[in-house]
Amino acid sequence: MKNKILVFFIIGFVLYLIDIGLNNYDDKEIFISDSEITSLITAWRSQVGRNPNDDEVARIINDLVQEEILYREALKLGLDQDDRIIKRRLAQKLSFLKQESVEKLPSSQELKDFFNDNKEKYYIEPEYTFTHYFFSSENNSFDRSNKAIKDIYGNKQINADPFLLGKNFVDVNLNKIKNDFGESFTQSIKNMELNKWVGPIKSPYGHHIVFISNYKSGYFPEISMVLKQVEIDLLQLRRDSAIQEYLEEIQSEYKIYINPELTF
Repeated sequence: MKNKILVFFIIGFVLYLIDIGLNNYDDKEIFISDSEITSLITAWRSQVGRNPNDDEVARIINDLVQEEILYREALKLGLDQDDRIIKRRLAQKLSFLKQESVEKLPSSQELKDFFNDNKEKYYIEPEYTFTHYFFSSENNSFDRSNKAIKDIYGNKQINADPFLLGKNFVDVNLNKIKNDFGESFTQSIKNMELNKWVGPIKSPYGHHIVFISNYKSGYFPEISMVLKQVEIDLLQLRRDSAIQEYLEEIQSEYKIYINPELTF
């Protein structure tokens, strides 16, 4: 019986020592690594354009120390809990780490295969060079533009309104035209004849009369013309896939609970 008590006492004492050892970490000690300081000084130099002097280095280190102290005190108060911004930031950092794990550059054949499988992505859209007269919707735009198209063929003065984005556009593609003038205007542009005034053409701002002086057909480029972009896109696809594979690997370990009766 005495031996059993002694054994239990020894086990208890050992567990006590282990507990002391595990909790002996002093969270009041802050160790600043050389790499942290070097990184901050490099960033400072990049922003300011010169090396920091001794006082500035001291301030850089002091700011780092104060930030670490505030960080630890915030953790003690549980300020990292249920904070959407902190959660998103940590998720982003983990995503970046997984993306950086994809370091191997694709081979020439892999780039060619990716390009051939995604040619539509690299299609060079048609480009238009045109000028226009603008008539604001705030000032009877349709009637004025309708009169202007007749006047221009009669060599009469055109009394148009100023257009914020300008009068002349050179080698602009349909996406740019759509962003600047809207869908209806863009569809009209696509069917217009060259070197002929056409209108009225409606936009969200009013009406226009338009003269297209040049047109460049769209085409699929050779891979050499877009090789760098192809490499960027393939690497990004692989990085996104690495994150997705990681999520699929660990997601089964989690149980998700959502209130099925929640209404919006």
